[in-house]
Amino acid sequence: MKVLSIVGARPQFVKLAPVAHAFSAAGYEHVIVHTGQHYDTRMSDVFFEDLQIPEPDVHLGVGSGSHGVQTGAMLGALDAVLEEHAPDWVLVYGDTNSTIAGALSAVKLHLAVAHLEAGLRSFNRRMPEEHNRVLTDHAADLLLAPTEVAMAHLADEGLADRSVMVGDVMTDVCFLVRDAVGGQQPALPQGIDPANDYLVSTIHRAENTDDPARLRSIVDALNDVPMPVLLLAHPRLVARCAEFEIDLHGGSIVTANPLPYPGMVAAVMHSRGVVTDSGGLQKEAYLLGVPCTTLRTETEWVETLEGGWNVLDPELTSLSELAVRPTPTTTQRAPYGDGQAAQAVASVLAARVR
Repeated sequence: MKVLSIVGARPQFVKLAPVAHAFSAAGYEHVIVHTGQHYDTRMSDVFFEDLQIPEPDVHLGVGSGSHGVQTGAMLGALDAVLEEHAPDWVLVYGDTNSTIAGALSAVKLHLAVAHLEAGLRSFNRRMPEEHNRVLTDHAADLLLAPTEVAMAHLADEGLADRSVMVGDVMTDVCFLVRDAVGGQQPALPQGIDPANDYLVSTIHRAENTDDPARLRSIVDALNDVPMPVLLLAHPRLVARCAEFEIDLHGGSIVTANPLPYPGMVAAVMHSRGVVTDSGGLQKEAYLLGVPCTTLRTETEWVETLEGGWNVLDPELTSLSELAVRPTPTTTQRAPYGDGQAAQAVASVLAARVR
């Protein structure tokens, strides 16, 4: 069996890691195509190194641009790649422009498409990620869902016959890295002592960064938190703050570059809590047993809200109190699987190959 994976952004590299290892163990031919959606070394190359993912076989190098420009550049380059490799499956991951471009290119060439992390819904149609998810699910031949909630969403949309619950591959890699770095002190920038309380924060979504008043309110709220805040600054955040003349230094904020994945897991594990708008980081905080405060009106990972492990604060009304709340005492369920999802993905693709 030959599978071609299309990835392009940091969360997709994390999902790719256990899948690539499972394909290798099963002896499947695996072609990795990197669209170049994230082209900064800190957001791209370092993940291949740290998670021991094989080097991409193809790098499209599309770079940044508006949604239409970026997606169009990928479409323009993918046809020839897919025709050359003629895989049994084209596997797309998550909800980025790389996801929808890969799915569209493959289905128009009559290649079988599988969508990993299918069925997630925020029900917020202003999010570009929501359009990418929905369109990809309805185009794909096989929907690999991470949770029972995702399976229910797919059934509600008439897609039950194409859907299989495999678990969450991010759980696989998160648990592996957690066990590898668990006994180590995280390497944190000057201004944050890992022996004392601190928060970890990431902000990158358009609804939080593209409105200068909204972005300024978020930065001000983080600066008011009564402990250091390690703000891992996504390139989008840095660019918008420079454009809007918002200072990311001062108050409680300690700004740093994005961390390699093992460093991120270690930093979160030792933190008092997480403040984010990232879907992946919400879930990783939950898996690592760390409280999360999410600066959005909704979450795709609704299971994290149970027991107060994750709390939504879109209006920033209570951030300074919510972010430093005690760790919940409620027992967590295990809605995201047991860390064996990648093996399930490999088995399902093999069983359903045309």
